[in-house]
Amino acid sequence: MLKIKEGFKGERLISLPLFTVEKFKKDELGKELYLTNIGYFPNAEYHYCRREAANSADYILIYCVKGEGWLEYNGKKLKVAEDQFFIIPQGMSHAYGSSKGKPWSIYWIHFNGKKAGYFSKGFDIPQDMPYNSQSRFKNKIDLFEEIFSTLQSESSTEQMSYATSVFFHFLGIIKCSNSGKKESEAIKESSIIDTSLKFMRENLHKHLSLRNMAEHVNLSVSYFSRIFIAQIGTSPSKYLAQLRMEKACHYLEETEMKVNQISPLVGFDDPLYFSRLFTNYLKLSPTQYRENRNRTLFFRTTTQTAHHTMAI
Repeated sequence: MLKIKEGFKGERLISLPLFTVEKFKKDELGKELYLTNIGYFPNAEYHYCRREAANSADYILIYCVKGEGWLEYNGKKLKVAEDQFFIIPQGMSHAYGSSKGKPWSIYWIHFNGKKAGYFSKGFDIPQDMPYNSQSRFKNKIDLFEEIFSTLQSESSTEQMSYATSVFFHFLGIIKCSNSGKKESEAIKESSIIDTSLKFMRENLHKHLSLRNMAEHVNLSVSYFSRIFIAQIGTSPSKYLAQLRMEKACHYLEETEMKVNQISPLVGFDDPLYFSRLFTNYLKLSPTQYRENRNRTLFFRTTTQTAHHTMAI
């Protein structure tokens, strides 16, 4: 199998000069945290990297923004999904790479310093990138881009200080978000899904995209989808379609409205498209469903009347 360490189309790499790093390490901020390399590999097909412990001097943060990959570390091979990140501690043998058929796009940073171990603790397995709607940097990619733009022109002590401060902010976000996460995660996720279901039911007449639903609960699309599937057992889009069809059945059963009147009430501007989806879902057209329903009700009413007459 083809394996590539670097050289991807559209990639960006910044490797800071050794003398610059050594100088910054003497700075008060640099003693606590400093960067050595930063990069971005888009659509990194066949990406593969393996390091032995002796060659792993830095901590390595990898953030998968698209596609999938894997991490082999501490005797385990773990899947890395979109919008997940991990930090490999220094001095540890490891390997990682892009998934076949769904290559990842990743941002990565090599870093070190007195605080590196503190900020890295607990992140040596892939986990979801936290989302904070109140943060100035709602998208964590903005933080990486800020570091890129700061270091690509020059790497003076001042530039290094600012880039490190931005990275401090990034690490602070994920560290803070992880504190107490396990204890409250189940309750929080259940509440999020309840809010989502209520939002869906109250807006069946609207065009709701997956992004609309995720933004309503202040989550990224990938994270929202994962916790929704884990709790409900199906994707948000499929569940929304189910709610629409159930509501349409209600209108067909309880009202005399025509199909072209019902379709916009359940989120479809085109009655023909609505009819096709309804037929695909229930194996009956809306008209057939109503006729069958009326026929069943007529049969039940007639039977009940006959039994009542016989009893008399």
